[in-house]
Amino acid sequence: MGGNTMSTQVSDPCTIVIFGASGDLTSRKLMPALFSLYLKDRLPKKFNIIGYTRRDWNDEVFRQTMQKSIEEHMDFDEIADGWKRFVPHLHHIHGGLTDAEDYQHLHSALPKFEKGAWNRLYYLAVPPRFFTDIVSGLSESSMTDQNGAWRRIVIEKPFGSDLDSARKLNEALHDHLDESQIYRIDHYLGKETVQNVLVFRFANTIFEPIWNRNYIEHIQITVAEEVGVGHRAGYYDGVGVIKDMFQNHLMQLLTLVAMEPPSTFEANALRNEKVKILNAIRQPSDMDLDDYLVRGQYRGYRDEEKVDPNSDTPTYAAIRFDIENWRWQGVPFFLRSGKRMAAKTTEIIIHFKRPPHVMFPLPEGYKISPNILALCIQPDEGIHLRFDAKVPDTAAEMRPVDMEFHYANNFGECAIPEAYERLLLDALIGDASLFTRSDEIEKAWALIDPFIDLPKGKKESKLEFYEPGSWGPAKAEALLGKVGRRWLRGCADVTSRSSTTQSGC
Repeated sequence: MGGNTMSTQVSDPCTIVIFGASGDLTSRKLMPALFSLYLKDRLPKKFNIIGYTRRDWNDEVFRQTMQKSIEEHMDFDEIADGWKRFVPHLHHIHGGLTDAEDYQHLHSALPKFEKGAWNRLYYLAVPPRFFTDIVSGLSESSMTDQNGAWRRIVIEKPFGSDLDSARKLNEALHDHLDESQIYRIDHYLGKETVQNVLVFRFANTIFEPIWNRNYIEHIQITVAEEVGVGHRAGYYDGVGVIKDMFQNHLMQLLTLVAMEPPSTFEANALRNEKVKILNAIRQPSDMDLDDYLVRGQYRGYRDEEKVDPNSDTPTYAAIRFDIENWRWQGVPFFLRSGKRMAAKTTEIIIHFKRPPHVMFPLPEGYKISPNILALCIQPDEGIHLRFDAKVPDTAAEMRPVDMEFHYANNFGECAIPEAYERLLLDALIGDASLFTRSDEIEKAWALIDPFIDLPKGKKESKLEFYEPGSWGPAKAEALLGKVGRRWLRGCADVTSRSSTTQSGC
């Protein structure tokens, strides 16, 4: 997405400062992504990566720590020579996140590595409570001033905990930064299969003409996890699945599926269309909540370490959204996400309408199966299109068959880069297409907040329990049952239907 491609190399010298470089995000995602970009010759010839932490480290300890993370996440024997060339670019600076003196120290230390007017990317891999402290500290020590070189800041999610906090955070950032300097990251948008949604829609003329209320009955978006809360219980309890997954990941997927084609493939044009979709979503009234929301919690969640024994935090939710515009009027969008589900899967399923009239001599009561298009985001990245075909040697018997595309089969198993690799490169290039704008963040929270802050008496009655390893509470099926449909259980479900029926021939 955006005007640049992954083959683009950053040309001007740049310093990347990672706040919280001793954390899990840096070791698991950021450093492997930066090193991969280096191996592909996509970083500038002159660059520094500065780990800024409160640890009493020197450069050598920081480099050794980062090498351990690379060894855990990459085949080190194959890239050892590349690491030897990469590691001299790594440096460590000790400092805190709240004291002005620490930022003055950072301000005076960075020029020693740069020797001139270098660009800078500040990455905030820290808890959200430090976002405003860091931005304020950088600004007050003149490290956000763009005098002949750009200054950009990447901010991780969660961006706020509700509309009010998100709005206040935006205001605090805009006190020190221009919107063009702020890159709010959602790693889902960095996934190749997510980016392919727009390519699939707008680069192939066979689907866009039928991508509307005339041909599509409803749309399902699922993000299911097999794991429980694990080590995140301290954070997760009190936050829950709606804040953790819907406000960002699922709403982003919805906008990409539903948006109009932008006039140009440029960041603001793309983001304008996403915001238009969010503005067109109808907010249900309190009376309608039973028809639009199911909240669930897996059995055993309250026994997890660091979880309140009386917790009403949802670990599962299913929400219906209606988009009131010409393209989507009357087409419900069903979004669901949960932990301890039967399988790990992220998918978008387009459920087309059945033919209005069937002339074939079919048995009484027989219904032709609807066409289903499944966009498989993970783990089986690909696309499945299901349609009916005539069974040989019958008068008109039909069975569903599947046309499949798999990234691994067509581009190789290692073709899909990590999401952070793409997002870091885009931030360095200055392509904000895959990053969230302030008005988009606030509108998403405005839509989600009513499903979190339920009216009095609704919250307790709406918590449904489900068994670990299932597909969620039974009431979630009823949500689709009200429109005569059911949840499709994963892209593999579409494939298995096809292969099962074919074997009968």
